[in-house]
This record gives sequence, structure tokens and C-alpha cells, in this order.
Amino acid sequence: MKSKEVEAIFQPRKVMLVGSSKIREKVGMTSPKLFKNVIYNMRKYFVGETFIVDIHGKKGFNNLKEVPATPELAVIMLPPEESVQQAEKSIEKDVKALVMITGGYNRSQRNKLLELRKEFGVRILGPNTIMGVINTENGLNTTFERDLMPKKGRIAVISQSGGVGACLLDWACHYKVGISKFAFMGDKIDVNDVDLLNFLDQDSQTKVICLYMEGIKNGRAFIETARQIVKRKPILVLKGGVTAEAAKRAMSHTASIVGTDHVFNAALKKAGIIRVETLEELMNAAIALEKQPPLKGDRIAVVSNVGGPAIIAADALAKQGLKLASLQKQTKVYIEKTYPGVDATNPIDLIADARAERYRQVLNLVLADPNVDGVMVINMLKSCFFEPKDAKAIAETAMNYSNKPVVDVPAGGEDFELIHKVLAETDIPLYNIPEKAAKALKTLREYGKILEKISHSL
Repeated sequence: MKSKEVEAIFQPRKVMLVGSSKIREKVGMTSPKLFKNVIYNMRKYFVGETFIVDIHGKKGFNNLKEVPATPELAVIMLPPEESVQQAEKSIEKDVKALVMITGGYNRSQRNKLLELRKEFGVRILGPNTIMGVINTENGLNTTFERDLMPKKGRIAVISQSGGVGACLLDWACHYKVGISKFAFMGDKIDVNDVDLLNFLDQDSQTKVICLYMEGIKNGRAFIETARQIVKRKPILVLKGGVTAEAAKRAMSHTASIVGTDHVFNAALKKAGIIRVETLEELMNAAIALEKQPPLKGDRIAVVSNVGGPAIIAADALAKQGLKLASLQKQTKVYIEKTYPGVDATNPIDLIADARAERYRQVLNLVLADPNVDGVMVINMLKSCFFEPKDAKAIAETAMNYSNKPVVDVPAGGEDFELIHKVLAETDIPLYNIPEKAAKALKTLREYGKILEKISHSL
């Protein structure tokens, strides 16, 4: 069953923002600017009601008692002592959930929050969430950088670190990656990974779940929960604190319990979670899983308008444990008969003058070939006749083969940007070098294997 209290963190109808137009911590996040900017974002994006409680009375109500409603969610942006006091007062308003933005809480203050949780059932995200939560469906946005709002999509992100989360959020906004939910967990004194996973499992807007973790306090529950969820939705994890030095820092950063890396790795494998190594790989993998089906085999065809990058792609696929597909004889004969001068040996070089129609015809033949499980397309602009508008043919053709993943590599910088403008809103994942596309295909194969293992165990 979905937790109504956790649901209140993401789907409140009324929200109360509690802060100060005067207090600025000497060291800490509390500041009039943060308070002002959260108010700005909530008023701009949130479709529900927003009530402002300024404990100094300049920007809204003087205290919580004056608020003429019962908000489901209170977002508190004050120093620890004042935050705990306002949390207690929020209980009197029958608030269901608290988002504690600031950090620096001592043991006594943490214990007081936990007492509130135990006695009144209120759920607490944080403290030290830094930026709280985003729900693109209803416009909920408690971040404090103005106008920072990703577009609606199907990727959910849970980050234990405010800084890592901010990096992923910036990435999503810059590259127009569709996001469903974003949660900055902070110190996890109450709401934790398992709570959020359970919520996202039942969230119809979410197709892929991404986590950045520094440690875990409830390993067995996490593994058992994730094992059930991956039957329906892939889970990606990036872990910080792998080295001894980083693990020591993570302990003080978000009060994490950091286990040895090989134990963590074994636990993820048992749960069917896919682990990634970098921030970029996390987003690249999420985009592939969100847009394309799992890869049911390891046989990949490369279709390119340039020879050198196609060879690099072949090397990259091999390094990821994938194989170049051996096309059926009739597929090769038909391609070479239709386009004299094209060598249909995989990787297939369509030659630099290839435009939309050649890509369309060859992709149709390759995707229809039973020896092919997936395709990497390379379409460069510079040194070729290919134009950005030609890329539409790739997306249109791939739609006819929904059981075989297709990824696209408009290699380079400017070429990538130009093709991105054409294909960003389609279901074709884009990568600027073949190596990233090969890793994305490997991720799709990993999830395919996870689903196969699950089906065999039923």
C-alpha cells in the first residue's frame, strides 16, 4: 500500500513554506535569499495553494496559527533550533509531512524530530535535504535557484547528496531530459530509500528510477524492495564512498553507514539493480532505459555514414561484451543491390552522401533481420551530406520495431547539438561518441538479462 504520508511529500494540495526574511546563518543554508527564491519557484510552478510563513512577518503570515488552511506539507528553511520549533508547531496544523531544508542538527534536535515522527506519524524528509523535492506533474519545486525546473518525463531521481542531485538536475534541464520526480534525501533520519522506492514503484509517471547513494542503513529491506520493483521498473545506482578516503568523508557528509564496496556490489546484483560508475553514465543509462526496450540479445548492427567512427563503435561494443551481428545473406544482398558501392558487412558504411531515404531503407532491412537484436546509428554532419532534418527518418523507422532498441550517435559537439534539436522529443537516445552509446546498449542488455532471470524463476 502507498504511504499517504510519503505521498504528501510529492502530491500535496496545499504547501506551507516556513522561513525568515531576516535570519542568515554564519555557516549554514538559512538565508533570506534562499527563502525568497523557494517562494518564487513555488508560486511560479506549483498548481496547488502556497502559504508563506515568515517568522518575522514581512513576506506572509507571522506564525503558523494564522494560516487559514491545513497544508499537507511544510517546508522548513531555518537554523536547526528554530526548525525543530516550527516542526512542532506544524504538527498542530495537522501537517502530514515535513521537508527540512537546512542541516547542522545535533543529536538532541534529531531525536526531537524522531519523537514527532513516532508520536504523530508525520513523515520527515531530511534534514539537510538542501533542495527538497520536485514533482513535474504538479509543479512542486522547493529548490532555491530561480527558474530551475526540468521538463516532464519518466525518470525519477533520488539523491542523498544535495550537490550531486544539483548536478543531475542541471544536466536534466540543460539537455531537456524528462523528469517525473526529484528527491534530495539529506540525512535520512526518517524517510529513506525504501520509502521513496515504494512510492515511485506505484507512481504512474515514473518508468526509470535513479539513485545516488553514499550509504545504506536498512540493507535487507532495500534489497527485498528493489527486487520486487525491478520486475516493473529498472533501478540504476551510483554510489559514492567507494574508496576508503571517500567513505570516511561520506560518514560525515550525510551521516551514512558505508559498507565495503564488494558487499554493496553483491547486494545490488542480488536485487537486480544496475550499477553505474559516473554521473554521466547514470543519466545516459536512464535515458536509454526510459526511451528504448530492453535488449534481448547481444547482437548489434552499426549503421553509419562514416567509416572510422563505425570501426570505433565496433571496438566499443566488443569492450562492453556485445557482438557485431552477422546479417542474413539476403539482407546484405538487398542492401548492396539497392545501393551499389555500399558494403553491407557489419558495421555498415552507407558512405558520406547518405541522406534520409538511404538510412530509412537500410534501417528497415537491418531491424527486420532476425540476426539483429539492436542497432547503433551514426550520423555525422561534417564531412557528410547528411542534414539535421534527415534524422527524423531514424526515429520514424525505429517506431516500427518496438522490440529492438535503437541508439543514435551524432558524433562530436555541434553535430550533436543540431541533431539533438530534431530528435530530443523522440524515443531515440542520443550520445555524442560511440563509446557512450555502447555503454547504453550494455545497460539495456543488463536489464534484459534481469527480466529473463525473473521470468525463469517464476
